[in-house]
Amino acid sequence: MRLWLTLFLALSLGAADLSVLKFCLRSEPKSFHPLKAEDDASETVRFLTAGSLLKINRQTQLPEPALATKWKVLDGGRTVQFQLRAGVRFSDGTAFTAEDVVYTFQQVAEIRSGFTDSLRQGDQAPVASVTGKNEVTVRFAGVVAGWERLIDGLAILSAKSPLREKAVLGAFSVAEHKAGQYVILGRNPNYWLAGAPRVDQIRMEITANRDLEVLRFKRGEIHLINKVDPDVYQALAGQMPEAVRNAGVSLESEQLWFNQVAKAPIPAYKLAWFRSTAFRRAVSESIRREDLAKIAMKGLAVPGVGPVSPGNVVWFNQKLKAQAYSPALALAKLQKEGFRKQSDGLYDAGGHRVEFSIVTNAGNKTRERLAAMIQADLGEIGIRVNVVTLDFPSLIERLTRGYNYEACLLGLSNVDQDPNGQMNVWLSSAAQHQWNPQQAKPETPWEAEIDKLVRAQSRTTVLAKRKELFDRVQAIVYEQAPVLYLVHKNVLSAVHPSVRNALVTVLFPHVFSNAEQIELQGSGVYRSSR
Repeated sequence: MRLWLTLFLALSLGAADLSVLKFCLRSEPKSFHPLKAEDDASETVRFLTAGSLLKINRQTQLPEPALATKWKVLDGGRTVQFQLRAGVRFSDGTAFTAEDVVYTFQQVAEIRSGFTDSLRQGDQAPVASVTGKNEVTVRFAGVVAGWERLIDGLAILSAKSPLREKAVLGAFSVAEHKAGQYVILGRNPNYWLAGAPRVDQIRMEITANRDLEVLRFKRGEIHLINKVDPDVYQALAGQMPEAVRNAGVSLESEQLWFNQVAKAPIPAYKLAWFRSTAFRRAVSESIRREDLAKIAMKGLAVPGVGPVSPGNVVWFNQKLKAQAYSPALALAKLQKEGFRKQSDGLYDAGGHRVEFSIVTNAGNKTRERLAAMIQADLGEIGIRVNVVTLDFPSLIERLTRGYNYEACLLGLSNVDQDPNGQMNVWLSSAAQHQWNPQQAKPETPWEAEIDKLVRAQSRTTVLAKRKELFDRVQAIVYEQAPVLYLVHKNVLSAVHPSVRNALVTVLFPHVFSNAEQIELQGSGVYRSSR
């Protein structure tokens, strides 16, 4: 009886004294399958639960061993041989073997998503085979430059566990999910890294209300804010200066693009505008980017240039400069295309008033300010802009399924410095080819050229040659303006003073890239031995 009572009290103490790291997700995860994660919330869950063959250190940006203790590149870069870590188990206790790696690559070949597209060369996915004890060889269809940065995000799945993708090799596993409210991750008792993770749970509250997120942070109810808007950063800097983090110019940007999908439920004359390079360039030339950076972003950003941020010193095309504000030049371009400015606005050659709606996510004050400033700028050349804010799930639904929108103001999370991390955007067949996704074949000559260039750069290991090829991609995007890059924002985050060991990095995820090492000050935690 005494032994039972002692054990009961110890377990009760452990349940009541769990060390729980808390932060918010700004939307519901669209998928918990690690190969189908394409939104920020799903990417966050994948990052925290996935076990991968190697890991890119978000601070040094160099590859480090993980499930593979070492690897060897063979066949001129077409083949990689991995030596696997022995004695590892999935979160449910199933043994990790070479067959699991083979199974994972089979799933990559079968599942189409933005992530799996980045691992393909054309329609050919890499193939894995068991080549020795705890040894797996992965063969790509051709040379894949920067392959290690793609493998970094690949969660190894279990071929044998009845839980399938729910059995994980990362530091945490999904313990509970209540749709629209929260996701709870529990520590993986079988995690291969000794002494980690250092918290028992991660609780992620699902809320799009950023004001509530900040309020809860100030109260100490959540510990991290991965990204804060400039106005929130400034307010927190005055109230909790020890909590704010500014890591400098990020790899991300705020972007505006027009819907060019042929089957979109928008009038044909508007689709003709959106597919006109002259129209897109004229809109771009009518936006004051300097003001967007200074006013909307509170000076915590730089004017947008293109698909690569100037913060990415290796890959940024130094020949490109932010589009200068030139409404007179914009009107001249439009007049050549048959547009005419009258006293009550701008009209196209068919007599249609030039008017369109910009959709963005509700509750994002910075984007709402950006949209309002763009609305005012374009009004000066006679274009009427309506701003529509939607909850994030509804916005994503319109962008990816119904294509029921005219223009969108949003940002894409660029998780890697290497161009191969953007293959799921630049290939015309890709799911995240924002303005016109999943084309059966390139619908324009310039998109066909980009397809060739991004594939060519991915097949050479010579950095100078890759840089030359991707510089040309950046130049084409600048010339054709399928996406208008507005500002490149700084990495702004908040870390509660009770959190220890959190690294803030330029690469995603900014404040919990070392989640397994994060500790909470003053948390005394009972843990049973492994």
